Amino acid sequence: MTRPALLAVSHGTGDAAGAAAISLLVQRVAERLQGAGQEPVAVHAGFVDVQEPDAPSALAAIAGPVVVVPLLLSQGFHVRVDLGRAAAARPDAVVTDPLGPDPRLAEVLAQRLTESGADPDPSTPLVLAVAGSRDPLSLPDAEAAATLLGERLGRVVVPAYLAAREPSLAAALQSHPGAAVATYLLAHGYFFDVAGRIAGSSVLTEPLLDDGEPPAPLVDLVVARYLEGVEALTARA
Repeated sequence: MTRPALLAVSHGTGDAAGAAAISLLVQRVAERLQGAGQEPVAVHAGFVDVQEPDAPSALAAIAGPVVVVPLLLSQGFHVRVDLGRAAAARPDAVVTDPLGPDPRLAEVLAQRLTESGADPDPSTPLVLAVAGSRDPLSLPDAEAAATLLGERLGRVVVPAYLAAREPSLAAALQSHPGAAVATYLLAHGYFFDVAGRIAGSSVLTEPLLDDGEPPAPLVDLVVARYLEGVEALTARA
């Protein structure tokens, strides 16, 4: 018997490097799920914007049980509405929590910070650049991500937003001159470009996915979300 399919849904990006990095993440997740001795899992990709197939079309094309894993970093409109509506008519489909907040993301953020050569002094605040959303559920998720990173690093981490919310990244850097900026984005794309323009000469880390292999904790996290979805489908049945 095959296990439920996995539909990994990301935002989508027009940035070729960002799109390739996300595609490689999905590929590595698929390889992990096809490990020796495990039942096969069909892994598909979908998007909520920019790229095709869109999430509803991708979901409709999958026959049988499916776990939808949002490759998004917080709750928000895309998770609750776009994906929620697409799965609502399917008793054999479940949408999991997004990727964040999660300690495994904090682990990758800390790794990116080390790679950037930023000052490791724990007395120096760090700014966490978040895309931002008007959805009220996104705010506690962003703050929780900053808290998890701060606990891991033993330093103050200030969340700042690239859109929709305050403080803006520009305002946070004005309040904390010289602070490094940890990029809380999945991959290169529009918001990373915005962060780069605002950060100027400040240290700006790579996003969670760069042009190399996806970090193991990120692959672990997507697999964990899938398994949580399988449990939810089993409980529903």
